[in-house]
Amino acid sequence: MKHTISLLVENKFGVLSRIVGLFSGRGYNIDSISVGPAEDADLSRMTIVSSGDDRIIEQIMKQLNRLVDVIKVVDLSRESFVERELALIKVAASPSTRSEIVQITNIFRAKVVDISTRTLTVEATGNEAKINAIIGMLRPFGLKEIARTGKTALTREYRGRT
Repeated sequence: MKHTISLLVENKFGVLSRIVGLFSGRGYNIDSISVGPAEDADLSRMTIVSSGDDRIIEQIMKQLNRLVDVIKVVDLSRESFVERELALIKVAASPSTRSEIVQITNIFRAKVVDISTRTLTVEATGNEAKINAIIGMLRPFGLKEIARTGKTALTREYRGRT
Protein backbone atom coordinates (compact mmCIF):
# COMPACT_ATOMS: atom_id res chain seq x y z
CA MET A 1 0.00 0.00 0.00
CA LYS A 2 1.22 3.51 -0.82
CA HIS A 3 1.62 5.94 2.06
CA THR A 4 1.98 9.71 1.84
CA ILE A 5 4.23 11.03 4.61
CA SER A 6 4.47 14.75 5.39
CA LEU A 7 7.53 16.08 7.19
CA LEU A 8 8.29 19.49 8.61
CA VAL A 9 12.09 19.83 8.87
CA GLU A 10 14.66 22.48 9.63
CA ASN A 11 15.84 24.17 6.44
CA LYS A 12 19.50 23.21 6.84
CA PHE A 13 22.23 21.80 4.66
CA GLY A 14 22.20 17.98 4.55
CA VAL A 15 18.71 17.34 5.93
CA LEU A 16 17.36 15.97 2.64
CA SER A 17 20.44 13.78 2.27
CA ARG A 18 20.00 12.30 5.77
CA ILE A 19 16.33 11.54 5.17
CA VAL A 20 16.97 9.91 1.79
CA GLY A 21 19.88 8.03 3.36
CA LEU A 22 17.58 6.68 6.07
CA PHE A 23 15.28 5.23 3.41
CA SER A 24 18.01 3.79 1.20
CA GLY A 25 20.11 2.49 4.09
CA ARG A 26 17.21 0.36 5.27
CA GLY A 27 16.12 -0.77 1.83
CA TYR A 28 12.92 1.31 1.68
CA ASN A 29 11.91 2.73 -1.68
CA ILE A 30 10.80 6.33 -2.22
CA ASP A 31 8.18 6.49 -4.98
CA SER A 32 8.28 10.30 -5.02
CA ILE A 33 9.65 13.15 -2.94
CA SER A 34 8.79 16.83 -3.04
CA VAL A 35 10.56 19.48 -0.95
CA GLY A 36 10.06 23.22 -0.64
CA PRO A 37 10.04 26.11 1.81
CA ALA A 38 7.35 26.05 4.50
CA GLU A 39 5.41 28.94 6.03
CA ASP A 40 8.49 29.79 8.15
CA ALA A 41 11.70 30.51 6.19
CA ASP A 42 13.68 28.37 8.65
CA LEU A 43 11.59 25.29 7.82
CA SER A 44 10.95 23.08 4.78
CA ARG A 45 8.02 20.81 4.07
CA MET A 46 8.62 17.42 2.48
CA THR A 47 6.07 15.07 1.00
CA ILE A 48 7.34 11.51 0.57
CA VAL A 49 5.37 8.70 -1.05
CA SER A 50 6.57 5.23 -0.13
CA SER A 51 5.13 1.75 -0.40
CA GLY A 52 4.91 -0.76 2.39
CA ASP A 53 2.66 -2.35 4.94
CA ASP A 54 1.65 -0.53 8.12
CA ARG A 55 4.51 -2.10 10.13
CA ILE A 56 7.16 -0.88 7.67
CA ILE A 57 5.68 2.65 7.50
CA GLU A 58 5.47 2.80 11.30
CA GLN A 59 9.16 1.84 11.48
CA ILE A 60 10.06 4.52 8.91
CA MET A 61 8.13 7.17 10.84
CA LYS A 62 9.83 6.24 14.14
CA GLN A 63 13.25 6.49 12.49
CA LEU A 64 12.36 9.82 10.87
CA ASN A 65 11.26 11.20 14.26
CA ARG A 66 14.69 10.34 15.69
CA LEU A 67 16.50 12.60 13.22
CA VAL A 68 17.56 15.84 14.91
CA ASP A 69 16.39 18.21 12.17
CA VAL A 70 12.91 16.66 11.84
CA ILE A 71 10.20 18.73 13.58
CA LYS A 72 7.05 16.78 12.69
CA VAL A 73 6.16 13.56 10.82
CA VAL A 74 2.60 12.68 9.78
CA ASP A 75 1.32 9.73 7.74
CA LEU A 76 -1.31 11.58 5.72
CA SER A 77 -2.73 8.29 4.47
CA ARG A 78 -4.53 7.98 7.82
CA GLU A 79 -6.07 11.44 7.55
CA SER A 80 -8.09 13.50 5.13
CA PHE A 81 -5.67 15.40 2.90
CA VAL A 82 -5.36 17.41 -0.30
CA GLU A 83 -2.77 16.27 -2.83
CA ARG A 84 -1.55 17.63 -6.14
CA GLU A 85 1.07 16.74 -8.69
CA LEU A 86 2.40 18.78 -11.61
CA ALA A 87 3.37 17.29 -14.96
CA LEU A 88 4.89 18.85 -18.05
CA ILE A 89 4.09 16.70 -21.06
CA LYS A 90 5.71 17.31 -24.45
CA VAL A 91 3.62 15.65 -27.15
CA ALA A 92 4.11 15.36 -30.90
CA ALA A 93 1.63 17.66 -32.66
CA SER A 94 1.11 17.94 -36.39
CA PRO A 95 -1.22 20.57 -37.85
CA SER A 96 -3.89 17.87 -38.22
CA THR A 97 -3.70 16.68 -34.56
CA ARG A 98 -3.07 20.01 -32.82
CA SER A 99 -6.74 20.88 -32.24
CA GLU A 100 -7.53 17.42 -30.83
CA ILE A 101 -4.61 17.72 -28.39
CA VAL A 102 -5.84 21.16 -27.30
CA GLN A 103 -9.36 19.72 -26.77
CA ILE A 104 -7.97 16.99 -24.51
CA THR A 105 -5.92 19.60 -22.67
CA ASN A 106 -9.04 21.72 -22.08
CA ILE A 107 -11.09 18.76 -20.85
CA PHE A 108 -8.45 18.08 -18.20
CA ARG A 109 -8.26 21.81 -17.30
CA ALA A 110 -4.61 21.74 -18.29
CA LYS A 111 -2.69 24.43 -20.22
CA VAL A 112 -0.56 24.54 -23.32
CA VAL A 113 2.62 26.28 -22.12
CA ASP A 114 4.87 25.91 -25.17
CA ILE A 115 4.41 25.32 -28.85
CA SER A 116 6.68 24.52 -31.77
CA THR A 117 6.08 23.38 -35.32
CA ARG A 118 6.22 19.73 -34.21
CA THR A 119 5.25 19.66 -30.51
CA LEU A 120 2.97 21.05 -27.81
CA THR A 121 4.00 21.15 -24.16
CA VAL A 122 1.11 20.73 -21.75
CA GLU A 123 1.08 21.62 -18.04
CA ALA A 124 -1.31 19.51 -15.98
CA THR A 125 -2.00 19.56 -12.24
CA GLY A 126 -4.12 17.24 -10.16
CA ASN A 127 -3.98 14.00 -8.27
CA GLU A 128 -1.97 11.04 -9.53
CA ALA A 129 -4.99 9.47 -11.27
CA LYS A 130 -5.71 12.66 -13.24
CA ILE A 131 -2.07 13.00 -14.33
CA ASN A 132 -2.00 9.35 -15.40
CA ALA A 133 -5.27 9.83 -17.30
CA ILE A 134 -4.10 12.84 -19.34
CA ILE A 135 -0.83 11.09 -20.13
CA GLY A 136 -2.83 8.08 -21.29
CA MET A 137 -4.99 10.26 -23.53
CA LEU A 138 -1.97 12.02 -25.05
CA ARG A 139 0.13 8.87 -25.50
CA PRO A 140 -1.39 7.92 -28.93
CA PHE A 141 -0.11 11.24 -30.37
CA GLY A 142 3.48 10.40 -29.40
CA LEU A 143 4.97 11.44 -26.09
CA LYS A 144 8.34 13.16 -26.50
CA GLU A 145 9.15 13.99 -22.85
CA ILE A 146 7.46 13.93 -19.45
CA ALA A 147 8.56 15.63 -16.22
CA ARG A 148 6.52 15.02 -13.04
CA THR A 149 6.96 16.65 -9.66
CA GLY A 150 5.67 13.87 -7.47
CA LYS A 151 2.96 14.41 -4.89
CA THR A 152 2.68 17.50 -2.70
CA ALA A 153 0.12 17.25 0.09
CA LEU A 154 -1.36 18.97 3.15
CA THR A 155 -3.88 17.79 5.71
CA ARG A 156 -7.44 18.90 5.09
CA GLU A 157 -8.69 21.24 7.83
CA TYR A 158 -12.41 21.05 7.17
CA ARG A 159 -13.75 17.74 8.49
CA GLY A 160 -17.48 18.22 7.86
CA ARG A 161 -19.61 17.61 4.81
CA THR A 162 -18.99 19.48 1.61
